[in-house]
Amino acid sequence: MPQSADTPIQTSAQRTPAFVPLDLEQRTHVDTASAAHHLGRRPQTMRVWASTEKGPLRPVRVNGRLSWPVAEIRRLLGT
Repeated sequence: MPQSADTPIQTSAQRTPAFVPLDLEQRTHVDTASAAHHLGRRPQTMRVWASTEKGPLRPVRVNGRLSWPVAEIRRLLGT
């Protein structure tokens, strides 16, 4: 179906990823985008917390990537 001139084209940068609800999360650690989503923060805020080591959470670094503990996210949220 061709798009009309009034229909905006959605780019990959505009799509929001689907996040697993925290109560259904089965992984022990999540990536920065997921952690930020659950905590209502921006991913850059999470990166600042990791680099300054002054945030309420401490990530684990796996092959240079940040991995945030789900149990600690739940504790912060009181769930």
